[in-house]
Amino acid sequence: MSVDGTALDVAPRSARNAAQDDGAVTLSKIGLGRRLAHVFVALIVAAIVAQSFYVVQARPGDLITGVHGMVDILARAMPPAWSEAGDTLWPALETVDLAIFGTVFGVLMAAPLAVMAASNVTPARPLYYLARGVIALTRAVPDLVWALLFVTAVGLGPFPGALALSVHSIGMLGRLFAEVIEDMDFGPVEALTLTGASRLQVFTHAVVPGVLPSLLGISLYRFDENLRSSLVLGFVGAGGIGFRLLTAMNLFQYRTVSLLLIATFVLVMAAERGSALLRRQVA
Repeated sequence: MSVDGTALDVAPRSARNAAQDDGAVTLSKIGLGRRLAHVFVALIVAAIVAQSFYVVQARPGDLITGVHGMVDILARAMPPAWSEAGDTLWPALETVDLAIFGTVFGVLMAAPLAVMAASNVTPARPLYYLARGVIALTRAVPDLVWALLFVTAVGLGPFPGALALSVHSIGMLGRLFAEVIEDMDFGPVEALTLTGASRLQVFTHAVVPGVLPSLLGISLYRFDENLRSSLVLGFVGAGGIGFRLLTAMNLFQYRTVSLLLIATFVLVMAAERGSALLRRQVA
């Protein structure tokens, strides 16, 4: 009887061992498949990076041999033309005001579009597709192209730059605002709806308070982006420090260029710190 019992005990044990071996083989195959997949993805990424080097015609040797040219320009730019510091105040103010105008009017125009472009609060489906189309169009066209279009319409100066920043901000802010509205907590909205509140009351007392902090934070980030963009827009005649910088570079006034770059650095850092403080207050 003991021999038979032992034989009966060995059989299930052998079956268990066989099952464990099969499981180990399966796990080994899965691990091998994952490793092969990782290697394949790594090769694809390496090929993409390699082709980017080829397409942009990267020549590190030329950069090394051309360092002396950059050093020569830096030597000519020192010391900065501190005597012209007073003349940079107005272009700096124009640059900041370009960002303020572009952000404020971008928010004002993007907010109603975002409401229509949010699938959970849009008044009608045709308005949803219309708002999404406008947002996509204003986002797809770069702000530099918008600036060129407005320069041909209203002439040189800060106004075309401000219009370009406003229009481009509509696309970026409209998309982000719509995503915030779509991801909001709908608990307060449902609670007010059950009390018999009107659609406008639900929007003003539930939707707006729920998304306002996020919208303010996004708007402040956009102000930072608009401040940097306003510097580039000056290169197409949109005023600000960018236009003054382009003029100084064309006239080979490198000491003035270094002064304007320092002023640009101060503006960007001040805007970043101010936006960070405001975002903390909003949060």
